[in-house]
Amino acid sequence: MSDAFSELERAAVYRAIRERRDMRHFSNEPMSAEVLQRLLQAAHQAPSVGLMQPWRFIRIRDVDLRGQVRALVERERLATAKALGGREQEFLRLKVDGLDRCAELLVVALMDQRERHLFGRRTLPEMDLASVACAIQNLWLAARAEGVGVGWVSLFDPDALAELLQMPAGSKAVAILCIGPVDEFYERPMLEQAGWASAAPLSEMLFENHWPTADTPV
Repeated sequence: MSDAFSELERAAVYRAIRERRDMRHFSNEPMSAEVLQRLLQAAHQAPSVGLMQPWRFIRIRDVDLRGQVRALVERERLATAKALGGREQEFLRLKVDGLDRCAELLVVALMDQRERHLFGRRTLPEMDLASVACAIQNLWLAARAEGVGVGWVSLFDPDALAELLQMPAGSKAVAILCIGPVDEFYERPMLEQAGWASAAPLSEMLFENHWPTADTPV
């Protein structure tokens, strides 16, 4: 007996993957606590190296604190713009976060005391970060299935954010997630629509047997 999903179920999974978007524009409408709980549970069901479950979620509900988080993002936005040199003004025209109108704000972090977890990390310690990324992707796909937008903001100083949120030594903030209802999902990734970058096809990422060199075809 096959454990494969039905054709309709498979189509729904692939649709969520295909139509997931990194959202920056939110409707300013509230989101139910039940939906948020389902999204967090989906994240918590992610795979993790050695079953260490290194993810931690901080829900930012205080209005003043949310403003301070937004100020950290704005500070890094301006610093990133300067670092981009000739593309500074083009970057500044992009909307790079949705903190102004999202219903929920989550900070996703790596736990502290990760060094005691060696299973699967002795030679690849960054697998804890990979595990957190899996949790975020789970949440993202579940949110798309719920019709809820998610935007991953990485424009912040993790040390400054850790101090603001009183995080313990050894922990590390990985993502600020803007979550909430949207008026519509982007037809294509926003950075493509804005002309910032274009996604490359899978064929350019797929190699066989070895990493190709200039003398060998892909």
